[in-house]
Amino acid sequence: MKQLIQQLKTGETLLEEVPAPLVGRGQVLIQTRCSLVSLGTERMLVDFGRAGLLEKVRQQPDKVKQVLAKIRTDGLVPTLKAVSRKLDQPLPLGYCQMGTVLALGEGITDLRLGDRVVSNGPHAEVVCVPRNLVAPVPDTVSDEDAVFTVVGSIGLHGVRLLNPTLNETFVVIGLGLIGLLAAQLLLINGCQVIGIEPDEIKYQLAEKLGITVIRTGPNTDSVKTVLALTRQNGGADGVLITAATQSNTLIAQAARMNRSRGRIVLIGAVGLDLNRADFQRNEISFMVANSYGPGRYDDTYEQQGHDYPLAYVRWTENRNFQTILDFLAAGKLVVKPLVTDRVPLAEYNQIYGDLAATHRIGALLIYPDTVNRSPLRQLTEYRYEPTKVTIGLIGAGNFTGAVLLPALKSAGDNIKTIASTGGLNATLLAKKYAIAQSTTDYRHILDDPDIDLCIITTRHDSHARLTVEALRAGKHVFVEKPLAIHTHELEGIISAQQQSGKLVVVGFNRRFSPFARKMKALLGPLGLPMNVVVTVNAGFIPVDSWVHDRTIGGGRMLGEAGHFVDFITFLTGSLVRSVCMNAMGPLPTETSDSVSLLLRYENGSTGVINYFSNGSKTYPKERIEVYSLERTLVLNNFLRLTTYGFGRFSGLLGRQNKGHAEQTNQLLTQLRTGGDALIPFAELINTTQTTLAALQSLRENRWVDVARIGMNQTDLLTPNIV
Repeated sequence: MKQLIQQLKTGETLLEEVPAPLVGRGQVLIQTRCSLVSLGTERMLVDFGRAGLLEKVRQQPDKVKQVLAKIRTDGLVPTLKAVSRKLDQPLPLGYCQMGTVLALGEGITDLRLGDRVVSNGPHAEVVCVPRNLVAPVPDTVSDEDAVFTVVGSIGLHGVRLLNPTLNETFVVIGLGLIGLLAAQLLLINGCQVIGIEPDEIKYQLAEKLGITVIRTGPNTDSVKTVLALTRQNGGADGVLITAATQSNTLIAQAARMNRSRGRIVLIGAVGLDLNRADFQRNEISFMVANSYGPGRYDDTYEQQGHDYPLAYVRWTENRNFQTILDFLAAGKLVVKPLVTDRVPLAEYNQIYGDLAATHRIGALLIYPDTVNRSPLRQLTEYRYEPTKVTIGLIGAGNFTGAVLLPALKSAGDNIKTIASTGGLNATLLAKKYAIAQSTTDYRHILDDPDIDLCIITTRHDSHARLTVEALRAGKHVFVEKPLAIHTHELEGIISAQQQSGKLVVVGFNRRFSPFARKMKALLGPLGLPMNVVVTVNAGFIPVDSWVHDRTIGGGRMLGEAGHFVDFITFLTGSLVRSVCMNAMGPLPTETSDSVSLLLRYENGSTGVINYFSNGSKTYPKERIEVYSLERTLVLNNFLRLTTYGFGRFSGLLGRQNKGHAEQTNQLLTQLRTGGDALIPFAELINTTQTTLAALQSLRENRWVDVARIGMNQTDLLTPNIV
């Protein structure tokens, strides 16, 4: 991975290739999407690195005393070597990071894989941060807004130390990034705010945010101006200093513009040669803020994860993070106007080459993987308007006649046309089920304006193409599994569905079985991690069957295993993150039909699918086991559900029901009444990705990241809702 570092000896700012960190107990591993450059803090580090040795000495007088003490105890040469080693150690830059959770250390139960989070991590593609320095981002807060959380918390802690009350007047000296955020937070507290700032750009921006601004210059006396504006109270109620200067002038001015018993809080870095008279006359209180708030630099809190009790420490640094995110979500804290630069990580020198540029306020580094994770590439989950549901059916094979048409008739279908290549099967089924028309050209269905639902039950190799054509023709689509058998087909399906806004449903019927619904209800709605094991005694199919042809049927793994991926997704309430597959035999192929799949889910759940063709026909075909919270569910062949640890409820027994009729009935009902998709589109894509990734895993003998399959790395984790 790449990380920005500062060389203290040479002053160079470098983008280095370094190993990704490993997650430990109580830590969160995060993939960065964007980070915010804290211009003040990082400029000091960069300027220190670029300074000569004498200037470094002048900037760090306390360190000079330590060096002199070490010379007295250890000698000159060892001390110089130690100083040289210290200067050779690069400093990581940055502390305002936003990304998604890649891994969770032991003991963390309140975050899930894939969660969007903010942290105080550095400018690096992957960071590892203690849990108390990580906060989850609300869905309504964008990445670019959320990345202001940590620096906003610095301003918030300073405001809390001022202890503002309604309608008090406060002065903010320095309207840089932290100053503008702190001034807004004072406004949120119902206070009057006066800002002091020399720069014209920041002056104008502050005025637009509702701040009364004094623009300093040769002919401006800030103290007299503040006293004139607050003459009824004899001065301001308090002053927040967010500027950086070595001069002692600002602290003296802050004391003189305060009313009697006013207060000063310092966030920035200024000269602190205090004039006793400035403070004594009005009994001014003075505090220096400690970064983001209580807990900062306390290893017990930050590294060991021991929180302070809320009753005794109301606002810790993590609670400050959460407060900023709440204000962003509510639209009370405005940060978009503060963004002056958006720079790809690789072009970091556009910012670090001139950190002193006066136009800069909020400079963002954008990370490579975020190019395709922008809201424009997130899947939109549509809600559908009611429709009359006239059906066109493409495909007239055994499944259509034996299962689908009886289910459609039972649900009150309105099938206008059925198509098949040969024509005979379609005609026979049309007569049997009173379908008005049969045809050998499926385009008649796509061109018919009366037909609004296209059902596709053809051979597997045509599913993706026909789905795209139907969507482009403005039809809702029900397609038998699989949705696609080649990676390149997915992008076309996604594009057509997102552009058309039409419903896509795949025949993953098992989640609609009454047994499945009962299991979901028993497990509860929280989406807690669980272990699911599915064993499929699939039975033998001759090797010359079209199902085994990779170009036509795709193989049984693609054709049938998707059922069980979808079923586990339904139970866990999560998406698959990565997959690993193994197959029987010394030279397994993509069409092997005795395989084992291992699945990692975003919420920490795991799935195992054992799909075997070499078992006895007398053994049940499908068995599902679920383990969660010291409870167990066992579903045997969709005939019997046995439960353990669920109190008085011990199980469910009935006729075999794999959910075909229920799915068909719910599909037609949903289209007639309108509402959400029967199965979220993101889940359909994720399941298809998983089966395709399984084949890649078999080829490459490794775990495969599901989100990278056929999607150009599209982010499915935070879909929009329309």
